[in-house]
Parts: sequence; C-alpha cells; structure tokens
Amino acid sequence: MARFRGFVYNANMRDSSKSGKVGSKVIFLEFNELCPELIARFIGQGHLPNFARMRNESFIYTTDAGERPPNLEPWIQWVTVHTGLTFQEHGIYNLGDGPKLDVKCVWDLLSDAGYRVGVCGSMNICYQLPINGYVLPDPWTSGSKPYPDSLLDYYKFVQGHVQEYTNDHVPLSAADNLRFLTFMVGHGMSFNTASSIVRQLASERVGGDRWKRAAILDKLQFDVFKFQYQKLAPNFSTFFLNSTAHLQHMYWRNMEPELFTLKPTAEEQATYAQAILFGYQQMDEMVGRFLDLAGSDATLIFSTALSQQPCLIYEEGGGKRAYRPRDFEKLIAFAGVTEKHTIAPVMAEQFYVHCENEADARAAEAKMAALRVNGEPAMWLTPQGPSVFAGCVIHSDVAEDAILTTEGPQKNAKFFDLFYSMEGMKSGMHHPDGMFWVRTPERDHAEFPGAVPLTSVAPTLLSLFDVTPPAYMKGATLDEFRKVLN
Repeated sequence: MARFRGFVYNANMRDSSKSGKVGSKVIFLEFNELCPELIARFIGQGHLPNFARMRNESFIYTTDAGERPPNLEPWIQWVTVHTGLTFQEHGIYNLGDGPKLDVKCVWDLLSDAGYRVGVCGSMNICYQLPINGYVLPDPWTSGSKPYPDSLLDYYKFVQGHVQEYTNDHVPLSAADNLRFLTFMVGHGMSFNTASSIVRQLASERVGGDRWKRAAILDKLQFDVFKFQYQKLAPNFSTFFLNSTAHLQHMYWRNMEPELFTLKPTAEEQATYAQAILFGYQQMDEMVGRFLDLAGSDATLIFSTALSQQPCLIYEEGGGKRAYRPRDFEKLIAFAGVTEKHTIAPVMAEQFYVHCENEADARAAEAKMAALRVNGEPAMWLTPQGPSVFAGCVIHSDVAEDAILTTEGPQKNAKFFDLFYSMEGMKSGMHHPDGMFWVRTPERDHAEFPGAVPLTSVAPTLLSLFDVTPPAYMKGATLDEFRKVLN
C-alpha cells in the first residue's frame, strides 16, 4: 500500500507576508451527493475521464455521514464537514440555520492562523468577521450574505435563479441583470460560459431542455472561483455544486426505470433518460478544469458528504410530488396574513416567513395553518422565534379542480392558481455513504477499506496546514486512520 507521503505539509514550506501565510494550497471540491456506485459505473463506461484520472492519483476514502433520516440531509452533513461536529453536537437542522452556529468553521480557524481563504458556495455556512479572504454563501441560505459586499450583485442574481429554478418567473429586474452582467465581465466570465448561455437560451426558445440551465450556473460559479483564485491566491478554497444532486432526486426513475413500479412515459424518457449521466459529465468537465487550475503544487480534494440511492418507498402510494407557491406573497395574502413580514424562499417547496416579533409570527402561523385542501392541511409549519419555516405538506397527486380554502377574507381559490407542481416525481433519496478523495502533489494512490466518520474531514483539513484542531473537533484525522488501517 502506498505511503501517505506529502499528505501533511511540512511547516518549513510556509513563510509569512501581509497577505497571509503562503506555500500550502488546498482546493476542496464539494460536489453534493454524487454516488460512489455511479462514479464507478460511468468511469467503467468511459464517460468520466477526468474523474478516472483523479481517482488514480488520489487517496480514496468512503465517509459515513453517521445519520439516518430525518437527520440525513446535506444542510446537516455539510455543517458536520465544516465543523467536525455531529448533528447532535451542532444542532443545525434546517437549510438556512447555518448562521446560528456558535463554533468556528474550518475557514475561520485557518483565517485565524494567518491563511487566506476563499469560500465559494458552501452549503448552510456560518463565518466570522474579520476573515482573511472572501465568502460566497450558498444561494438558499437567506440569513447569510457574501463578503465583501462587492460580491452582492453576483450573489443576488444566482440566488434569484436558483430559488426560482422551477418557476417560469424569476423576480429580478433588468437593472439586476445588468449589474450581474457587469460583474461577470469584470470577474472572469469565459468565452466558454458566454457561448454556453447563448446556446442554452436559444435551445429553450425552440422548446429545448430547460433543466440543463443549472449547468450554466455551474460554469458561472467556476469563472468567479477561478478569478478569485488567481487574484487572491487563497491557501484554502472551497467550491460547492448541487446541480447533479437535483438531477438524481428527480430523474433516477428515468435512468433505471426497471427499479420502479411507476414507469416514466416514453416522452419523459426521451427527455430525461440521460439526465443523470449528463450531470456527471458536467461534473467531470469541472474536475478537468480544477486539475488544470491546481497545477503541480496544490492539493485537490473531492468530497460529497453523503450520496443518493433510488427512492422506492413512495411507489405504492403513487409517488412523491412537491408543490411550490407560484407567488409567495399572494399565498400569504390569501391566508389572511396582515402582519408585517418578509419572505425568504429556500429549496424545493420550502420558505421562511420572517416577522418583526414572535407574536406576529405565531399569528401568521395560525392563519397559514388554516389553509386546507379537501379538508386536509395544505402546509407544514415550523415555528422559529419571530419566523415560520413552511412548505406545502401535500406530496400526492392533486386534482386539477382542487380548491384551497382559508379562514381569510377570500375563503377559497383554485389550488393551482396559487401552487404549481414542481417538475418530475421524486426518485432519488439520500444515502449515508460519501466520497473523499485526496490528490496530493505527489499523486500517490491508495484505496482504504471500510468507512471513516464524516467528523474526520474538518480535523484532516486543518492538519494539512499544521493547525491544531480545537477541542470540540473530536474526530481523528484521516492520517491517524491510515496508520490504523495499515
């Protein structure tokens, strides 16, 4: 078995400057929920040459998220990756709750140690100012903002498109779009990305596949990352993508229809049969770009936190669908909510209603709780202090003429005037296994048996910079696991 030569950097490689310690570079790829089985299958079929190259030049681990449903969610597991804490220890359960963390994440600790950091899209994050570098939060977390403020025009545009990905209308003005375009022109938008945008929009005009639009946002994210990486030269960088995880949730049924009781139609197969493979090929292209960007001196790490498997548990009940408000404010008004509030969409059918105080939030919650379809509750509602976390609780087929009723002044409305059915039927679900590949400058390769706990990732990342993990990080580093496995 290959030695772990080069895994832990020698402190003598570093020196100091006013921009932070230099000499160690780590790029941490966070490709949410990619599956070990599918990576192996697609590599074997010749579809993923860059993943194949990286695998053959890396130390290969399987991680165990250490949780089962309902605590097996990426917005929980990525917090574990970034803090080294289990769910029971960090207590972050909902997407958007990351800013409530009361401990420092990996990037905070490295910044404190004098390293420059770049956080690009990492999920459900918290960070503490001052920080030596930049932070671009995920687009679903409404309680966080980018740092510095110069990233706001980009962040607002991406957030609007991601949160309303399934909606026909994205709530951005022409001025918002112009500010975004100006930002991208000044922050590294490549010809490849620009031409991809033109081709995608042209395809959509003639009935092309709108679901492929997510790949364009991934390209934009890479362009921004590359610009920041070359301008700021951070010692530690993260880069998060979720597009393929979404494709797996929606289209596993189309990839392997033989597994499912509810079969897709011929029309659906013509559109979506290759959707998941398309997603993995887009991720493979990204890996190739990062292999080039890493050069000969950076360590490139690939992590998924968890993975997916076919979702068969809803088949006997007719499958699981999701319904999202067409316009959040219209729905809230229909429910009779008059309390002053703001709306923060999250992911899928989920959204927050933020009120000025807890009493107003409970009043708004009670009015939304009165929404009914065929006498059954239409909403799930979770009180959170002066806010309400909410979404449509219905996951079965809803009749076209279904009526939504309320105790508000409007009394009733057609369900589909206020909600729409999101694309597809859920067919992928979470699995606790994840991937963790470490490609050092030495390009040594070894595959380690069994699974290591996800809590080992954060202390391992710190060990690459000889930063001692804080006492709350109790997990062993993977270097320590290696010694046991050997």
